[in-house]
Parts: sequence; structure tokens; C-alpha cells
Amino acid sequence: MPNPYELEPEPVPEPRWPGLVAILAVAGLNFVLPPSLRPGPPWVVMVLVVLLTAPAIVSHRLGRYQLAHALGYTSLGIVTLAMIVSLTQLVIGLMMHTETPSQLLLSATLLWVSNILVFASWYWRLDAGGPHERDLQRGHKDGAFLFPQMTLDPELRRVMGEENWRPGFVDYLFLAFNTSTAFSPTDVPVLSRWAKGLMMIQAAISLATLALLAARAVNIL
Repeated sequence: MPNPYELEPEPVPEPRWPGLVAILAVAGLNFVLPPSLRPGPPWVVMVLVVLLTAPAIVSHRLGRYQLAHALGYTSLGIVTLAMIVSLTQLVIGLMMHTETPSQLLLSATLLWVSNILVFASWYWRLDAGGPHERDLQRGHKDGAFLFPQMTLDPELRRVMGEENWRPGFVDYLFLAFNTSTAFSPTDVPVLSRWAKGLMMIQAAISLATLALLAARAVNIL
């Protein structure tokens, strides 16, 4: 029987580096995209992201969380806008037949991956107030998504050592990956309306990308 007077260990803060790696990866994909799909020179998005994320990291370490959040949202908004521009250019290229088959396959694959990383980052930043707010809670019991660990009996969670479980970036990445492949959540029901809206947009982008690619492939054959 657990000692009622024993203090629970402080929850370990969620690491932020996976979210940083994801947004840098999306920005870095602009160096691989064909020039016709880039929103300007390939280094523009990366420079803007670095200029925003560097002070965001410093602000977070200094305890200025609101400023860090604002900078993080801005950098994520920039890569989201860049992805939308590239997707629009891809659709135009498909209609005008300006892309070669190899460029088309590469571009569609890169933008499909970007779609997963971008929306995983949005889910990670928005759910339950973001990682900082989740760090302040002992265990994740409320949010926009119902993760399987949240449905476990409290005693079972304690036995499993999951009483202070909180979702990390990988959990949201898995959710975003399933949305782009199955076009629906699999083991994580969606509770919030804003989350349902974002997931519909992500699934629509993924479906449109794959459908356009398949249509182009049929025309080539």
C-alpha cells in the first residue's frame, strides 16, 4: 500500500527539441523543392524561422513564456503559409503540366511530409494550452484529444507508473500521421471543435495531394 505521506515526484518538463526539429525540418524542405514551388529563395523561410526560434528559446529559459509562445506561433505560422504557397504552386503546375514526373513525385512527397509535421506542431502547441501549461499539471486529464492513457483506471495508471503521463510531440506526430494516411483519427478520439477543424483541413490537404498525384500518374501512363 502506498504511503499517503510520501510526496509524489515532480513531473519532468516536456522536452521542446522535437518541436524545434520538426519546424526546422519543414523549413529545410524548401531547399529540396523545385524552384517553381518555393515561396521565394530557399533560404528565406529558414532564416525567418531561425530568427524567431532563437529568441523564443532564450525567452523560455528566462521565464518569459508569453513572448516565447508568440514567437513560436509566428514561426509555425510562417512555415504553414510557406507550405500552403507550395501546395498552391503544385496544383497550378499539375494543371499546366509544367513539372516533370520525377519533380512531381518528389514535390508531392515532400509536401505530404510537411503537412504531417506542420499539423503535428499545431496540435502539440494548442492542446491543453501547449507544452508549458501541460508541464504545470500532474498528469494529462483534459484536452482536445482523448489519448488511450487518459481512459485508464487511476489505480491501473499508478501501477503502470503512468499517473503523471502527459502527451509529448511524438504522440501528436503519430496522430498527424494517422490523419494523413487513414484520413481519420485511429486510437485518439477528437473532443474539441478546433481540433476537429484542423484535422479536417489536414486530411483534405493530404487527400488532395494524393488524388492529384494519382490523376497525374494516370495521365502519364
